[in-house]
Amino acid sequence: MEYKLHFKKTIKKWDEAVPLGNGRMGALIWGEPGELRFSLDRTDIWDKSQPLYTDREEFTYAHMVSLAKTGNTDAIRELFDAPYNHPTPTKLPAGKLILHFAKGSNVESILDLNTAEVKLIVSEKAEAGSIADASKQQAIEIRSICHAVTGSGMALVNVGCRDFQIELVNPEFGLDDEQEEIHYNPEEREISQGSLKKLHYPRAIRQEVMGNPKFIWFKQQIKDEYFAVIAGIKEEREQTLIGYRVVRSTDGEEPLEEAQKQLQAELELGYEKNLISHEKWWKEFWDKSSINLPDKFFEKQWYLTNYLFASCSRKGEYPMPLQGVWTADDGNLPPWKGDYHNDLNTQLSYSHFYKANHLEEGECFIDYLWNMREAAADFAKKFFGTEGICLPGVMSIDGKPLGGWPMYSLSPTQQIWLCQSFEQYYRYTLDETFLREKAWVYLEETAKCMLGILEERNGFYYLPVSSSPEIHDDERESWVTPNSNYDLALLRYLFKTLTEFAKILENGREEYWRTEYEKLPSLAVNKENVLMLSPDESLRESHRHLSNAMAICPLRLLSYPEDKEVIDATVLDYERWGSGMWVGFSFAWMSHLYSIQKNGEGAFEQLRIFWESFCSPNGFHLNGDYKKKGYSTFHYRPFTLESNMYAADALQEMLLQTKGNVIEVFPAIPEHWQGEEISFRSLRGETGILVSAKRIPHHGCEICLTSPVTQSVLVKTEQIQMEIELEAIEPKNVFIPF
Repeated sequence: MEYKLHFKKTIKKWDEAVPLGNGRMGALIWGEPGELRFSLDRTDIWDKSQPLYTDREEFTYAHMVSLAKTGNTDAIRELFDAPYNHPTPTKLPAGKLILHFAKGSNVESILDLNTAEVKLIVSEKAEAGSIADASKQQAIEIRSICHAVTGSGMALVNVGCRDFQIELVNPEFGLDDEQEEIHYNPEEREISQGSLKKLHYPRAIRQEVMGNPKFIWFKQQIKDEYFAVIAGIKEEREQTLIGYRVVRSTDGEEPLEEAQKQLQAELELGYEKNLISHEKWWKEFWDKSSINLPDKFFEKQWYLTNYLFASCSRKGEYPMPLQGVWTADDGNLPPWKGDYHNDLNTQLSYSHFYKANHLEEGECFIDYLWNMREAAADFAKKFFGTEGICLPGVMSIDGKPLGGWPMYSLSPTQQIWLCQSFEQYYRYTLDETFLREKAWVYLEETAKCMLGILEERNGFYYLPVSSSPEIHDDERESWVTPNSNYDLALLRYLFKTLTEFAKILENGREEYWRTEYEKLPSLAVNKENVLMLSPDESLRESHRHLSNAMAICPLRLLSYPEDKEVIDATVLDYERWGSGMWVGFSFAWMSHLYSIQKNGEGAFEQLRIFWESFCSPNGFHLNGDYKKKGYSTFHYRPFTLESNMYAADALQEMLLQTKGNVIEVFPAIPEHWQGEEISFRSLRGETGILVSAKRIPHHGCEICLTSPVTQSVLVKTEQIQMEIELEAIEPKNVFIPF
């Protein structure tokens, strides 16, 4: 894999910056030669204040239901939406390291995805500033990484310290004595809560320790803890090596002292020797899987997405929030507080890693959810008044409810979508210990909360109130007739999965959960066979969230061709209403739906639109049709990551689909790929099977299967299917002719 991001001219926007990351810390590199910024971030730097109003006695599900049933929208907004209008809790930026070069008018940047190293050339003209010609011109070269193993950032500059200045800048928060009163206005809600100055903390403490290396650092107090950024600067042989770390007070007894010692050792070791272990980590990561497509633009996007994923998601760290490890550097609080949105964003962010065979990097999300059970149990008891577990639909890093439109931010069924991560992990690994000790526990504890909320009428279960994200925004009409197909699909998925898992585990609970499952109504379908929003309402406009299709995708309760009529009619309905009110994730979702139909043309086109028109040059999903190409009426550009991962998963679905022991290779490729060679290596399917395949035009498919257990599988290509017996761990090569 040899892909690079090449920016020939100075990057002038933070959301187009060169992204580096190691799962905990990230850096965005951008700006003019006179102010070349390394905008720094760390996933767990938060203001974790108590969310406004959420400690009130009336902040409960029962009270929300009462207000919804009486149509008291104003009261709902004042109590449940207002907290989100308050600046805290929120994700925070860490500050920035700025290199000031007196000469130069352009910065050229080349990010090597293979090694996760960026090379920068500061020169006089864009056309002259070429990495290849660096030796022929008066130019300054910078090489930089966020070390994949040590966790430090490093930058090597090929001139001495006297030729440029280094500045460490803390975020520009307001000061403690500048407090201001904030008033809630439901008509003035913004994606960002405004300037960082709305947050009020003590002035940052700064210090320098002279020497070679020289150390500079600042420490910023945030409520009962602090974070700090420390940089070490070592000059030798007409070059300068810079190392930096972002630390929190929770990192140990003396986190700044320990960070200085670590940076001292790394600086003494030197850039090239540090690079060895960094590149080794990335080589092992890329060795896990690969694809080879006739369309190199699509191929590059898959690798770029995996690069972004590995940069902001690592075992042992917090999972990526909305912006991963790249919080905004524009003087404002991050879009949507940089929080954890569990009504789609967290789930889609962790959708592609199973099939991409990057389990370890994806496990951090499952570990996080597992470790948050106490917070989930507390929220279930305090807000819903039930046993079991349930996390807020929109929450802080420590699981506190942030408020927002409550029909979604406080919907109980968002918790079920989180359960899918446990179910999928088992399906893709066949780890029965994980199933017994974690997946089963997490799903059954979730179901306890749901059963505590559901009301039984005429032998069927109904929620007291229901919604379908984000239909009718937060208006009175957003409380749709129970059960919405969104809520119902999730409930049916949960009880059905518990029934299946009980059978596998033989734990005596199968009959109980089958009985509970049979108490759930059927999905609502209108006379055109389209999945409805609710029992008495169908979609009547273009809408970004394809929530009524949850049963098709991602829950896969309906399958093709068994449920062909409903799936085809629902997809046609989306086509009828068009993409005018879509955002980036809508196109990725639609690509999935087309792949389920085996419609390669449609799946391809949705991804082309997404990657060409909704993503920044650095790959970041910017939500809106910011280039104004006419695909959507949303022309804004707030950055989030979930759509990047879901689009990569959609591409994987074009190449490989598995369900149980049924494997379909190249099920949804477009017509113009048919005459070209296509291949992939070690994509992971259900039952833990690793699949490698090569499609040879006019000839057939070469397939290699490696299973963790002895099993029989059914392999399907375009025209032929074949039963294959697999032995555990023994690769099996087969050829299926066209």
